Amino acid sequence: MITLSDDVKDCIAICTRCAQTCLGEAMTHCLEKGGDHVAPAHFRHMIACAEMCRAAAAIMLTGAGHHASVCRVCAEICEACARDCEQLEGMEDCAATCRECAESCREMAQ
Repeated sequence: MITLSDDVKDCIAICTRCAQTCLGEAMTHCLEKGGDHVAPAHFRHMIACAEMCRAAAAIMLTGAGHHASVCRVCAEICEACARDCEQLEGMEDCAATCRECAESCREMAQ
């Protein structure tokens, strides 16, 4: 059985929450709001963030120890998504979740 540190477990939980938030917001709030919320660049950020967070959580769950690079990229994508979301109405929770995930992933990347 794989033993994961509490820090890794916390990051997995945060990444999972961020993936769910970005995908959920993209598929509900953004699609329903329309306009800039579904602009290709923004929508791509949302989906890329969801997928990268999902992948980072999965890599950490393997316990293989190769998560530093994945977490570094995840932090970069989460930051970009947060900046994008901060520019749009009603995306504050998504931006905050992305920032939290970016911070946690930066710590895992060290």
